[in-house]
Amino acid sequence: MSLPDLSGRARPGAMLAVRATPRAKRDAIEDGDPLRIWVTAPADQGRANEAVRKLLAKALGVAPTRLTLKRGQTARDKLFQLD
Repeated sequence: MSLPDLSGRARPGAMLAVRATPRAKRDAIEDGDPLRIWVTAPADQGRANEAVRKLLAKALGVAPTRLTLKRGQTARDKLFQLD
C-alpha cells in the first residue's frame, strides 16, 4: 500500500475534509478535495473512524493523537482538525 505524501497539508490548525468509505477491499487515500479514504474496518463502534484517523495521520506524517474528528462521527463526510 502506497500512501500519497500529504505532509504539505500538515499545518497546525489545518482543517481536512474527508470522504470515508468503510469495509473497502484495501486501505487507500486519494488526494483531492475532499480527500477520499478507503479503510477495511467496519463502520461500527467507531472502528472505521479510528482507522481513517490513523491512515490520515500516517500520510500526513504526524501522530494520530494530533488529529481530532470535528464533524461526521456517523457520516461518510468528515472534518478533521490537526492540532
